[in-house]
Amino acid sequence: MIWKKNKTPEQLEEEKQREIDREINKSSKKKTDGAKTHGEILRDQITEALETYDKNSSSILLSSFAAGLEISFSFLLLCTFYFFLEGRSDETEIFKTISLVYPIGFILVVLGQSILFTEQTALLTLPVLNKKRSIGSMLKLWGLVITGNLLGGYFMSFVLTWLGPRLEIFDHEVVEAIAMHVLHGTVPVIFVSAIIAGWLMGLLSWLLASSRDTISRIVIIFLITTVLSFAGLHHSIIGSIEVFSGFLVSDQIHLSDYLTFQSTALLGNAFGGAIFVALLKYRAFIFNIGN
Repeated sequence: MIWKKNKTPEQLEEEKQREIDREINKSSKKKTDGAKTHGEILRDQITEALETYDKNSSSILLSSFAAGLEISFSFLLLCTFYFFLEGRSDETEIFKTISLVYPIGFILVVLGQSILFTEQTALLTLPVLNKKRSIGSMLKLWGLVITGNLLGGYFMSFVLTWLGPRLEIFDHEVVEAIAMHVLHGTVPVIFVSAIIAGWLMGLLSWLLASSRDTISRIVIIFLITTVLSFAGLHHSIIGSIEVFSGFLVSDQIHLSDYLTFQSTALLGNAFGGAIFVALLKYRAFIFNIGN
């Protein structure tokens, strides 16, 4: 990029931003079976994010609440499979095996187009980097999404911890075991784990933007979220349901345990998605057009 001399820093910045926008917007559409370019994905991600910013608060809150409800089906299956495998395998094998059903809730949320915080973190950061929205508006939107996700999860925690034992598909000991498994690790460990989880969820959003057909999207969601569960990485929304449910049924899990976990996981997920996906992907594009 070559900038004209004798201009104020503000004018130079505006001119630079206009050139960036031109480069993003001129990305041409490929054929249906062709792979998207970096610029196309970035353009689509910014466009999608701006549509979310333009929605009213009630719509965002309801969609986020729905995501909290829908992702709870992962928790339902985790508990049900754990109960089914209990006594047939040791605990380590059980946790590795049940990771195969972990993606179900994520598939329901993403294909149903509900708003999930960890999937949206990197996405909603891009308009801020592109100077189309402010940091304040992003934080407000994050707050709405997190609130909706957590409220939906809380509701389903009460429902599932009541329903599971009565249907005899799992008991409270299973809920406690899953919660204790999630809580295992110090705060720094959970924070770094959550950063990696947020990074992967941000990549999930990026990869989904490069894919057009439903089968490919399901495969991408399955692969990314299975990695999260199999590796034991900490996801702030499904993790909230797991730990809060444990708090409801176990004397070993206290409110302070939940609050410490939740705040740590949320910060880590946000940092991982915003920095390692949004910032790096955006800066890589800027660097490319500047050389």
